[in-house]
Amino acid sequence: MEELYAGKEAEASKCFTMEEVRQFAGLSGDHNPLHVDEAYAEKGRFGRCVVHGILVSGLISGVLGTRLPGEGSIYLEQNLSFRKPVFVGDTVTARVKITEIQPEKRIIILETNVYNQEGKCVILGSAKILYEGMASFR
Repeated sequence: MEELYAGKEAEASKCFTMEEVRQFAGLSGDHNPLHVDEAYAEKGRFGRCVVHGILVSGLISGVLGTRLPGEGSIYLEQNLSFRKPVFVGDTVTARVKITEIQPEKRIIILETNVYNQEGKCVILGSAKILYEGMASFR
């Protein structure tokens, strides 16, 4: 049986394509041209299309639900601070780390940050999870 403990880490990486950004715009209704119109984005602050921050933060959810803590994770809270833009074609890595476990309540607190291919933090965050999976606590 797997053990969960403070300090345990997991991560997942992804490179977002323009097609994925457009699909997310369709699903979310956020068609801000900063995300989906290359000609518009070229004239803006960043000079090119920016991936939706919430799409990028979805990587965190993927790690929490499948790797750490994994199956049986129920989101209670997620705090996010968007630090730098993520551009179409960037490779980002979501890293989560258990910072606290409250075994009597089955609550796990995690650091949830996302980094770009240069190692710069693009999203700084934390999450609170109710864990109903099979792993034990140390």
